[in-house]
Amino acid sequence: MLEELTKYPSVKVELSASELLDAMRVVATEIVEHYENKKPPEQLFSRKQAAQMLDVNLSTLWHYDKKSYLKPVEVGGKRKYKLSDLNRILKTGI
Repeated sequence: MLEELTKYPSVKVELSASELLDAMRVVATEIVEHYENKKPPEQLFSRKQAAQMLDVNLSTLWHYDKKSYLKPVEVGGKRKYKLSDLNRILKTGI
């Protein structure tokens, strides 16, 4: 819809105060819904932090990766571990 409006930059629109308020409410509701539906970014931990949380050594993390049990993500060339993955292991045990 916005693209259609930009085709006619000189068009003037007249609204009553109540129509303007209704339009503002619609926009505000859409913005709130947009941000409420967004998930916060996943917390990531370094290899050392992950090993400490799981009470294992760094070589165990390597074995977990090779067995696809705990896959790290690459962030800026470094391996990080998602909190959700660490919690999964902590809950299920090994």
